[in-house]
Order: sequence, then structure tokens, then C-alpha cells
Amino acid sequence: MSSMVDLTNASLDIKKNTILEDVTLQLETGRIYGLIGQEGAGKTSLLSLIASYRKPTKGAVQIDGRDPYEDKALMAKVRFVHEVDYTETHHTPKYLSRVTERYRPAFDSDYALTMLEGLGIDSDKALNRMSKGQQAAVNAIFGLAANAPITIFDEVTNIMEATLREQFYKMAIEANAHYPRTMIFSNHTVSGMDHLFDEIIILDESRVILQEPIDRFLERGFRVSGAKEKVVRFTDGMNVLSTHASGSIHSVVVLGSVDEADRKTAKEQHLYIEPLKVQELFTILTATKEG
Repeated sequence: MSSMVDLTNASLDIKKNTILEDVTLQLETGRIYGLIGQEGAGKTSLLSLIASYRKPTKGAVQIDGRDPYEDKALMAKVRFVHEVDYTETHHTPKYLSRVTERYRPAFDSDYALTMLEGLGIDSDKALNRMSKGQQAAVNAIFGLAANAPITIFDEVTNIMEATLREQFYKMAIEANAHYPRTMIFSNHTVSGMDHLFDEIIILDESRVILQEPIDRFLERGFRVSGAKEKVVRFTDGMNVLSTHASGSIHSVVVLGSVDEADRKTAKEQHLYIEPLKVQELFTILTATKEG
């Protein structure tokens, strides 16, 4: 199975407004991507190009080397999971999964029900009798069970209860190992999702300002803590972004990488170095426009 997604200088204008500008991306099978951007940055519009809901005003979008727009075979490779309102849905997840399997041949109903059981969700209970968080989990699980070569989750985990959300992330990783696909999680906040991504994509003011592997991304900044005079001396000449003091402990956030020599010095000075979280780095990079 191959599902390489390529966007080359893709732009999107709607009613004379530029929604996306000069976006170039390459997404590979078997990798999980985190698409991050503030509300209004154009995340859903970017995903709509990949899902062929829209055609770029300029540039190109390709799946497996072909333009997917109005190509039924290619469009069928994409599963775009977004928030669904189940308020009026009297059917159960079990019923809907069996029905879905009939018109989506790749959908694995048994796999869906097994995952729901793992989340502690009763598949025989009507959806409109479930909490909003449980409804969101059912929707997301159906997205995994669709086994689509390109699977997109557009802000679908926000209203899940914390425990459900964390369990779902584990299932997403397992599902991608079980059936490798191109998986995209789009959100304006990624707290608690650091372990999920293979690569990070940051969209800021209609432009992609960064795409890189998660390990390289996390090397872009760090926090160092310890005695004030030692921290100040250690970070002299570095790009210090913020400072926090708590009693005798001084902590600063630094934009930049730390090498083995720095780590050795920090250890000798009894300083503690820790990487920043994805959300922290995202906030820093979109504020400073560096990257």
C-alpha cells in the first residue's frame, strides 16, 4: 500500500481572501503527523485540500502522484474525521459499525467493537445516551477502523475525557502499526500529545512555517533550573526567553539546542536540563516567528 501525499506551492483563496499561501508538504505512509496552528490559521482548509473537498487556487495537491480532486478512487483513500453531533442518533455503535462495513469495504467492524470495548464503551448503548466525550471517542474509533490509507482527525479529541483521550492515542499508535497509513492529527493545542507524533507541522497565518521530525523539533528549546547565579552564568549568551523563580530555584527557558559539553557543564554545576513540551515550543515559535 502506498499513499504519498504531496502539496507543492499550494494556495487557497476564498472570496478574495487568502486562506492558505504557498504550502509545500510531503507526507509519508506509516507516519503520524501533528498539524498545529492557532484557531483561524487555516488547518481545516489545508486538510480539505488533502481530502479533495477543495481544489487549490494555485499549486498542486497529489496523492500517489495524481491529482485527487474529483478522482473517486483517490478520494476513497481519505477518511476525514471531524466532530459529529450524535444528539439525535438513537442507533448504537454496534449497529452503525455493521452498517458502515457494508458500504466501506475496508472498514473493520470487529476491530471497531474491540477498540470500543477496550475504552469501556458499551457498543449496545444508544449514542444519544452517551456523554459527549464518549460520542467523540466512538467517532474517532470509527475513523481508525476505516483503515483508510490517509486518516485525518480534525480536533476530534478535545471533548474526550482525559482517560479516554490517552487510551485513544495509544490505540491510534497501535492501529498505525497494525495497518500503516498516513495519519494526521490537527489541533490548536497539543498538550499531552507529545508522544503521539512522528513529525510536527506548524501552520501560522496561512503558511507552513515548519515541518520536521518530533525529536529534532524538541531539540529547539530547553529549560534549565538550579541556583540563580549558576543558571545565569550557564545561560550567558544564550537566547533566554523567560525566567521563573521559586524560592532558591531559578528556572529559564532557552530557545536553542544543548550539546553534550553543555550537559556535562550543567551536571557539574548541579543544574537540571529538561526539554520543552511540544505546546511550549509551538507557542514560542509562533510568537517569535522563528523556525
